Amino acid sequence: MTTAVAAPFRFFALHVVRTRQLGPSLVRVTFSGEELREFCSNGCDQSLSLFIPAEGQTEPRVPIELGDGWWQGWRELPDDVRAVMRSYTLRALRRDPDEIDIDFVLHGVEPGADTQAGPASRWAAAATAGDRVLLLGPAIADNRAIRFRPAEDTDLTLIWGDETAVPAVSAILESLPAGTPARVWLEVQHAADIQDLVTEADAEITWFVRDHEGAEGSPMALGAIRDTQLPDSTKPYVWIAGESSCVKQLRRHFVGERGIDRRSVTFVGYWRQGMTEEQLRAAE
Repeated sequence: MTTAVAAPFRFFALHVVRTRQLGPSLVRVTFSGEELREFCSNGCDQSLSLFIPAEGQTEPRVPIELGDGWWQGWRELPDDVRAVMRSYTLRALRRDPDEIDIDFVLHGVEPGADTQAGPASRWAAAATAGDRVLLLGPAIADNRAIRFRPAEDTDLTLIWGDETAVPAVSAILESLPAGTPARVWLEVQHAADIQDLVTEADAEITWFVRDHEGAEGSPMALGAIRDTQLPDSTKPYVWIAGESSCVKQLRRHFVGERGIDRRSVTFVGYWRQGMTEEQLRAAE
């Protein structure tokens, strides 16, 4: 049994069961392990920390035996030994057998890419059954790493996300009650990355394709969102997630231009253009 961190989160030792290519720049990796029986989450956008082996290593090195001191101990490990940590969103949790899905964006790995792939993209592209990882995730179903929390009286759901947010958006749409009005704008790298999303909501979903142009400046959907005549509502809720600068611009639009109560806008910067996750964490 691996060492618990502070509730409601703990480490889970997992292994790859299978992988599935969802598009040129998207791959789904399914994980399992005995400890998943203790994994609990009832959120649509459950955030997780995944630890994969450093290049040349066969298992992730994280000093979980240090208990609450694991973070400092992990940072002090040599670069060629320390496990690579990346943040992801849970796509699905299943029981009997216990499995979870995590969707990876293959930055720099997809055909024709003009950027260098990071360690997590390289790992996901080459992942095979049996590969070992560590996951820092929830042991309590309702936890602070869940951000999608619309009020009970929400009468319109507005969503924007790039490819890093597609897993969360997919889960959110699956959770919406039948007939719930929703407007969704999604941006992906390739047309082949567009997915058929399942929902019983009254959801209008619009996809935008960058085709190697990258996520620089403004979100592609901003103009379309500004031009969209939204359904009448008294209690709208906004969820936006993806590249940090795009998220900030869209938040300004919904709060400043649309006049939506800032308390009804959830915004999450999953990544920042031109920065690795290590650099982003250091900046924060």
